[in-house]
Amino acid sequence: MHEVITVQLGQQSNYLATHFWNAQESYFTYSDDQQSPVNHDIHWRPGVGVDGTETFMPRTVIYDLKGGFGSLRKINALYEVEDQGQAQGVWSGPTVVHKQQPIEQSSYQQSLDAGLEPPELTTSSVRYWSDFNRVYFHPRSIIQLNEFELNSSLVPFEKWATGQELFSSLDKEHDLVDRDLRPFIEEADQMQGIQVFTAFDDAWGGFSSDYVERLRDEYGKTDIWVWGLQDSFSGIPRNKRLLRLANKAKTLTEMYKHASLIVPITLPRPLGGRVSLDSSSRWHTSALVASALETVTLPSRLRNGLNNDTFAGMAGLLNQLGKQSIASLQMSIAKPEARATSGDSRVRQGIEIDDKEDNEEDSKGLQLDLDFTPSDQLDPGRPQNGVHQPRVFSQLVTVRGSTAEDEARLDPEEEQERLRRRNPNAPITKRRHRYHSSLAFPLLDSFPKIFRDDQDHILDHNLDVTASLTTDASVSGRLNALRTTVSRSIGVEDREALSNDLAEMADEYHEGWSSGSDEGDDD
Repeated sequence: MHEVITVQLGQQSNYLATHFWNAQESYFTYSDDQQSPVNHDIHWRPGVGVDGTETFMPRTVIYDLKGGFGSLRKINALYEVEDQGQAQGVWSGPTVVHKQQPIEQSSYQQSLDAGLEPPELTTSSVRYWSDFNRVYFHPRSIIQLNEFELNSSLVPFEKWATGQELFSSLDKEHDLVDRDLRPFIEEADQMQGIQVFTAFDDAWGGFSSDYVERLRDEYGKTDIWVWGLQDSFSGIPRNKRLLRLANKAKTLTEMYKHASLIVPITLPRPLGGRVSLDSSSRWHTSALVASALETVTLPSRLRNGLNNDTFAGMAGLLNQLGKQSIASLQMSIAKPEARATSGDSRVRQGIEIDDKEDNEEDSKGLQLDLDFTPSDQLDPGRPQNGVHQPRVFSQLVTVRGSTAEDEARLDPEEEQERLRRRNPNAPITKRRHRYHSSLAFPLLDSFPKIFRDDQDHILDHNLDVTASLTTDASVSGRLNALRTTVSRSIGVEDREALSNDLAEMADEYHEGWSSGSDEGDDD
């Protein structure tokens, strides 16, 4: 069934994943004459509750610190009976129970549980990611790490080595991958890959680096996609920015050894006139990222057709030379008033391109409105290093919604190219590859009202979205800038190794860009 197993590491990742799971839940259909374009078996696992009720829950493992789950309970309504009357240990003597005051459910969650119309969410009412969660998780999915407390000022979870040490101590005691992930993997018939949501610039970077290394050791041939989140530098002191960049540099170099695809992500700047959000709200910022991430991975869960693909297929297209596994994420949303009038769907998507030949567009890549790629600069205001229009090695573009209908009218050569890619031995002849789906991005009541039309009216209907993943030569400049910045702050014992790793990674992209070979480009 080409299942995807998800690993969520930390508060920032869980905000993003909650939007992702809410969107997946919205694709379910409940009548015999309807079939969803999404294959739910890829991300959801069937099961039976303790009362005999059939269940369908996400194939995911969720890690967070103490206090990070909010009002979410490990035992939910579908598994309530399982928790009653069970012995809590083998100790037969007297016990003293210390109970922490439970976090009260948000009014939104209370309304969902009661089957009532939920109230509108606000930035003040969303305190935790569980406050806007719409799905049930299996009890095995919930893993609380009690060694650290969320947002603790006494023992902050912010240094790369801290996360690495935490993983090492827990893994030595429990074998985390075997205990937490293997049960989900053994349920899969034909797993296509594992996706990991994690922060790159705090202690979760160290934790996730070792976690992904263990995944690679256990599942050597499995595609592993890593979505690396990085907080904005807005209002952050310089020494904290330097620490975060050092954390990120260590995470990148370790992930590069084991992950099939790495996508570093931060809040785009500027946002433009079609997005209005509170950058201090994780609910808002993660929603914007989720709309791009959920769109660009849509082909991996579509039902049979020319526009579906697998993690391995997409990663192979992006990493054609076998050395370029770091990709950038971009997104545009459609202009509603242009849907019925524009003859060029690229204009409808708000894509900033000139009217040039397709082969030239292929070499420079399709530029979308919102770029989620971190600058890796210590001072955000400084201009970025590198070329303005970098050489593109490969680009995957997903167009969804009503505007995808015109895009889906493939010319014979492109259709043949898609069919040929079903043959793993076929040569890759194009730099840019498009996927199309009429399924628009759902704007649910759990999703903040962050999108606007050209008249600054709130968009509350489903969105036509275009999103892309791109591997290009700009990675070389960013890695070199990161190397220069963090080499001054790394201890002598680690400095040379980290600097050499970043330089070697940068060379992989620089060499491909400067080789001058256009073999295989479109004519």
